[in-house]
Amino acid sequence: MPILNYTTKINAHKTVGEVQAILAKAGARSVSVDYDDDGMPVAVTFVIKIQENYVNFRLPSNWRGVAKSLDNDVDVPNRFKTDDQARRVAWRIIKDWVEAQMAIVNAQLAELAEVFLPYAVDGRTGMTLYQMFDDGRLLGAGRGVKANDD
Repeated sequence: MPILNYTTKINAHKTVGEVQAILAKAGARSVSVDYDDDGMPVAVTFVIKIQENYVNFRLPSNWRGVAKSLDNDVDVPNRFKTDDQARRVAWRIIKDWVEAQMAIVNAQLAELAEVFLPYAVDGRTGMTLYQMFDDGRLLGAGRGVKANDD
């Protein structure tokens, strides 16, 4: 079965604007967009006040992963296997995910910071918490660290 939103026609820039609006409505103090050299959005960064601290978050768009998924799916017609389509799909999926996270927060199942915690940016390294975890810098875990199977 093809990935979510694979047929979207909605421009990535429009979807990024929708993501910004959702985050602003949720209480983000600032929201901005990072662009690549071609002027295409690659990440949304935002600030949330947690207790008395302002914390930066970064939601990247791994559109190249989406492109691989589209390319590898025999059920996806070739007209949807382009870089532009992968960008559109990636941003639509991110928008849907952010909306789902807001539903969790609004239902009081979790705090706003809690749902975005993997995307919190460390001020010293510029890495997200997930990147630090994946690199083995948090909890002794990461791709280079083997689990103890005792």
